Amino acid sequence: MDVTVFCGIDWAEDHHDVALVDEAGTLLAKRRISDDADGYRLLLDLLAEYGDTSEAPIPVAIETSRGLLVAVLRAGRRPIYAINPLAAARYRDRHGVSRKKSDPGDALVLANILRTDMHAHRPLPADSDHARAIAVLARAQQDAVWNRQQLVNQVRSLLREYYPAALDAFLGKQHGLARAEARAVLATAPTPARAARLNLTQLRSALKRAGRQRGIDAEAERLRSVFRTEHARQPKAVEDAFGIQLLALIKQLDAACVAADELAEAVEVHFRQHPDAEILLSFPGLGVQLGARVLAEIGDDRTRFADARALKAYSGSAPVTRASGKKRYVGRRYIKNNRLIAAGFLWALPAMRVSPGANAHYKHRRERGDWHAGAQRHLFNRMIGQLYHCLQSRQLFDEQHAFTSGPSVALATAA
Repeated sequence: MDVTVFCGIDWAEDHHDVALVDEAGTLLAKRRISDDADGYRLLLDLLAEYGDTSEAPIPVAIETSRGLLVAVLRAGRRPIYAINPLAAARYRDRHGVSRKKSDPGDALVLANILRTDMHAHRPLPADSDHARAIAVLARAQQDAVWNRQQLVNQVRSLLREYYPAALDAFLGKQHGLARAEARAVLATAPTPARAARLNLTQLRSALKRAGRQRGIDAEAERLRSVFRTEHARQPKAVEDAFGIQLLALIKQLDAACVAADELAEAVEVHFRQHPDAEILLSFPGLGVQLGARVLAEIGDDRTRFADARALKAYSGSAPVTRASGKKRYVGRRYIKNNRLIAAGFLWALPAMRVSPGANAHYKHRRERGDWHAGAQRHLFNRMIGQLYHCLQSRQLFDEQHAFTSGPSVALATAA
């Protein structure tokens, strides 16, 4: 299909500048539209005036991949190209050396990027609405987990200032200060003085409010013993002030924990209904939450990546080569999908425990001289390639076929 008209949009908070050019670079039209339904309608009418149809849509270049404007433009088969702002700035210098800049001028630059170099850029993937909904929820849940951990770190740092007994009581437990029991007890006794006065009945009540059902008496005895251990103390007025600060942080931490849990439940419901869920969950080390994060970043548009190498480059697991003259350097990628590579490291750890082939592959990379992180990244690189193959061929993971050759098999057999 020959494209004869190209559209560029310079977006802003309350308005957007639109430019249309033909294949010769002639400016056909320019408009400034508002960021509301009337503005979007005007934009669609403008595109239709210059030949935009469902059979022959006009491609659009814009410096963002999200928002209502992009959602309106993505309706139908219209290709949307999200141009990196840094790349757009380099293109701007091709049209003048004065370094002038304007919103209508940027819209024209974006339209010309498609006119001259559309082959060098990729449109937004045609993911299903279901996959995009999972992406919203999985990213929100991951953000909630990160926010929860930040608050836990703040609480831990605060307790080190005046309340070491609380650290002794909860840091050795699973989930540490994020445990419901820890939050309930600290809300009841935000200072060492109040904690030392707690009796067994009060401690049991706090544990029950947190949802504990077993071993309540033994845990209450343990906490009373820890809280009554001698520690250095701040002056009373300072200690009380720290207690007020702790209560404020505990309220924030309670909300963050509830948000993370509720989002995790929503992620599980949506993810299990997706056709790719069965394939993702067949891989060792991938559970519901981690599988949803992987699906959120790679989507379900199977034409998005030309081959497994493209997916590996996108995830940041494949190395990048920099060569100039006699110099040649092979190292890790810095430009990558940070959420996907973070999921990859979390994926590699449990995979090594449950998959003999993955464990042997990791050991082989360590014997080759890789550091722990490098060996993990190399394992993720191999498994994301296997995932690409399984998704394309609609097959479940098979341990025997995944590690059928090379040193991994020899090591697994020897073990």
